[in-house]
Amino acid sequence: MRRMPRIKARSLLSLLAIAPVLSGCQWVVMSPAGDIATQQKDLILFATGLMLLIILPVMALTLLFAWKYRQSNKEAAYEPDWHHSNRLEAIIWGAPIAIILVLGTATWIGTHRLDPYRPLERIDAARPIPPDSEPLQVQVVSLDWKWLFIYPQYGIATINELAAPVDRPISFTITSSNLMNSFFVPALAGQIYAMAGMQTKLHAVINEAGVFDGFSANYTGHGFSHMRFKFHGLDDEAFGAWVAKARASQDALTRAAYLEIARPSEAEPVRRFGTFDADLFDRIVNLCVPEGTTCMKDIMHKDRERISGLGRMGNPAALAEARLEKALADSLCTTDAPQGPTLAVIAGLSAKATFRPGETSPRTTILSE
Repeated sequence: MRRMPRIKARSLLSLLAIAPVLSGCQWVVMSPAGDIATQQKDLILFATGLMLLIILPVMALTLLFAWKYRQSNKEAAYEPDWHHSNRLEAIIWGAPIAIILVLGTATWIGTHRLDPYRPLERIDAARPIPPDSEPLQVQVVSLDWKWLFIYPQYGIATINELAAPVDRPISFTITSSNLMNSFFVPALAGQIYAMAGMQTKLHAVINEAGVFDGFSANYTGHGFSHMRFKFHGLDDEAFGAWVAKARASQDALTRAAYLEIARPSEAEPVRRFGTFDADLFDRIVNLCVPEGTTCMKDIMHKDRERISGLGRMGNPAALAEARLEKALADSLCTTDAPQGPTLAVIAGLSAKATFRPGETSPRTTILSE
């Protein structure tokens, strides 16, 4: 039987040494260009260092014990009846508890300080936000499979291209056209989910000029790999030129144009729009971009008014109907009638309170469908 050739230790170490270079990985999370991402990096390094205080000694002691108490070492102490040591117990439990307390405190503080909904308090570690600074407002919409960026302060919009001035706070408002997505520019800040029918927030700042990668960090189908864009960190003059270039576009982002753009497509080129409908983002969030569609916020408002006590003030008929629905639900929802909830809803929908001239209380009629 032929034996497999042994790999020399020197060759193995050489392969391990050049593996990071051959992998082509970019450690952008560890070399950020924005203050929020920098603070997140510091928190990662701090947490990793604390955990290594336990991991490294445990790994070293594992090797030490394996070597010291090997079978061929006749000088090692052999104590088969040993079972307890207060000092060892104190070390085994005390060190991890202390590290968990420190790590938990640092994580709690960092989590609140880096809350994406919290407005920025500084540009970087040495500079606070100037009192007269106005954040750049950017409305972000994830589509299949592309990104739409709307700049309400400048009246422009772009597809698959994002830009911001260096050292100016940015306030992102993020939503999705349908599928749940994730907005991520690693050099700028952490990833934030984009969800249809709601909006999330992200506050960040870019401290270095350059071009950085942005992408979706949540799988959404076969076009997901092309859902990428470039984020440009520009000085004030370059950003002004970028805005002027977008304003020069003859394309208008109307509701009809948006519905065409929202159709699934892959590897979309950069597009710019010189104008857009002022209420477009609000309609995207409320799922009422198509003509004739009722906005979700209007539906919720009507529902709230219908079922709330304030909505029934001065409306005895609505109040009587609500009381009837509750009475029917209470009588039908019993352990002997598992179908009670369904019947209660049906009965409530078919109950009608009517008034006759001169009456102050309604007559209730149950309609049979």
